[in-house]
Amino acid sequence: MDVFVTRSLDEIRFWSRIMKEHSLFLRLGFRAEDTQLIEEAKRFQSIFEDIERRSYEFNIDADPYTIKVFNTEVQNAATNIWAFKRMVLGLILQCKLPGQTNFPLLVDHVSREANYFRNRLGELNAGMLEPLPDAIIDENVFFLKIMADHAQFIGHLLDPSERKLVEQARGFSDDFDKLVFQAVDLSYMRPQSQTVPLLSQFVDENRVSVQSLRDFKKTARDLIEECRIKSIIHPLLADHVFREAERFLYILDMFDKSLSGVKINKKEIVH
Repeated sequence: MDVFVTRSLDEIRFWSRIMKEHSLFLRLGFRAEDTQLIEEAKRFQSIFEDIERRSYEFNIDADPYTIKVFNTEVQNAATNIWAFKRMVLGLILQCKLPGQTNFPLLVDHVSREANYFRNRLGELNAGMLEPLPDAIIDENVFFLKIMADHAQFIGHLLDPSERKLVEQARGFSDDFDKLVFQAVDLSYMRPQSQTVPLLSQFVDENRVSVQSLRDFKKTARDLIEECRIKSIIHPLLADHVFREAERFLYILDMFDKSLSGVKINKKEIVH
């Protein structure tokens, strides 16, 4: 089994679906008269739908060179949708799309995910993935901010009359804002902060909060699908944010296993 092939296909299968759905969400938020933006969003939706489909035509025994070429193609598509999202953000912040319903933070949010995706493919192709201590901090800084944003979006898209759920979402937003700042502080303290005890506690604490948010998202998703609560949240968006929390938990579990192996051999990763 080639680790490069496995990692590449895993990233593309997950993130191409995310990019496809971003295109749909942006399109739904544009005004009826924004025909050019709507068509561009449809085009990206089609591009990433095709990439997602093609990614499942490969298996773990695929030729690494073929996957490297595929990675480059997908990286270019991710770069293009990132540029589109940043352009849309500029139009919104310059008040050139009055009445559209995509929050500026949401557009920035989806552009950060596109940037993450294209950078990851570049790192895989270059064979330059971060060392474990840096990856633990950087992945947490990225995903904790994503989770904080999700909590804010949920709070704003629920009907105001759903007071208890709105209050819960705000609580998660406050919790993850604090976790983001903790992660940034740990990042600034590098490399001295990259001891196994500190990183292990960091991963454990974050996992507890992400599990709680994941469970809240699952409940909200199920209630929305069953039409049991009032909101303007698209059912696919509810499932989308749930899957991203699951992805973060998967990454945290991988970090925990890696750290457990390190604990056996040495007290610190960086001396």
